[in-house]
Amino acid sequence: MSTMPLHLQPFNPAPFAARRARLTATVRAAGGGLLVLGTAPELLRNGDAHFDFRPSSSFYYLTGFTEPEAVLVLLIDGDSERSILFCREKNVEREIWDGHRYGPEEARTHFVFDEAHPIDDLAKQLPTLLSGQTRVFAPLLADTTMDQWLKAALHTTRSMSRSGVQAPLQLHDVHALIDEMRLVKDTSEVEWLREAGRISARGHVRAMQACRSGMRETDLEAEILYRFAKDGAQHASYSSIVAGGANACVLHYRAGTGLLNDGDLCLIDAGAEYGFYAGDITRTFPVNGRFSPAQAAAYEVVLAAQEAAIAATRVGATFNAPHEAALRVLVQGMLDLKLLTGSLDGVIESGAYREFYMHRTSHWLGLDVHDVGAYSSGQTSAGSPIWRELSAGMALTIEPGLYIRPAAHVPEAFWNIGIRIEDDALVNDSGCELLTRDVPVSVADIEYLMKHEVAE
Repeated sequence: MSTMPLHLQPFNPAPFAARRARLTATVRAAGGGLLVLGTAPELLRNGDAHFDFRPSSSFYYLTGFTEPEAVLVLLIDGDSERSILFCREKNVEREIWDGHRYGPEEARTHFVFDEAHPIDDLAKQLPTLLSGQTRVFAPLLADTTMDQWLKAALHTTRSMSRSGVQAPLQLHDVHALIDEMRLVKDTSEVEWLREAGRISARGHVRAMQACRSGMRETDLEAEILYRFAKDGAQHASYSSIVAGGANACVLHYRAGTGLLNDGDLCLIDAGAEYGFYAGDITRTFPVNGRFSPAQAAAYEVVLAAQEAAIAATRVGATFNAPHEAALRVLVQGMLDLKLLTGSLDGVIESGAYREFYMHRTSHWLGLDVHDVGAYSSGQTSAGSPIWRELSAGMALTIEPGLYIRPAAHVPEAFWNIGIRIEDDALVNDSGCELLTRDVPVSVADIEYLMKHEVAE
């Protein structure tokens, strides 16, 4: 493989065409029909300034097309099938202001579609495309513009019924099909995820080495975002959490103007987005570079919980197995640290552990940082989830934590200690591959790293 960064290599339409072919086969197996999927709209930030445009994940997954105002149509009818892109026309004047536009003809050849047409023609062509179809697959109740287009087109098609035109009778949510496809990553996606993990890790290394007492949380956020951009990430995957001291006990705390104080821990939850794929790492480290005995004791509990969850992440295990493994280690740690009293099973059954650990251990990862795909296939008669089994190619985070707020029953040495350790894992035939371990995770390795200067 070329040493050139992935996002600078020539565009390869093959993975996107292969995904469309897989989706087409699924629709054909369901009896055929018309599939319609649009990209995200452009959004104003304020005045006449827009947010940076990002294509919707599922649209990009199937097309590779990154311009706004675009719609994919797949027509699966009998033995025939057509892929059609509707996009903006070429506009030399707007290209002076906004940059290159593909236009329908160039988009058709570059992205390998059977047809491409101006987006302004979609409303006119939809009734014809719907004619004779029995099923429509679209993002139902999720896209107001698409809902309006489909409603108008269906009305037009139905109005022609006395002329012998058949209008679709079934509407299906296209995301039910695409979400399941996206859950198992193909070879191309794994490359992007690995690179997103590598860049994310380098950002965390820089933040650890740059950390000094008296810095603001936003100072460290700047360090990590600088490293992301320097290594080729187009964006951060999400708003960074940089939390010093007690702020680390707030799960979705944003990096603010809080000071990083000598003797406190700093929790950073941040990831780089590379080629639209998300990295997602959390590390917790001492501001002054040395864990106190209480901090180290709590940290070792969380690290042991993560290692137990990693060992449980393998083909054939349920999605919930890593959480259950981590939870037992965390609860035993809560008992050992005198945060709770009772028995291991009793604390788990009562839910008392939720005072210190109130979230789950994993979520899917991919084009979205909380990626799509069902976690269960339903419920038992008792109402418990029927967790789905892990299979090779699934990507998920593994992120146990402890969040210890001041309380009369909590030893004071542990007050305001918030710890989370998160890595990205790709399930494979031998267990799982950790994509983000280029940043240290052990107490000794973190302390060793923080003794050294920031490297460019």
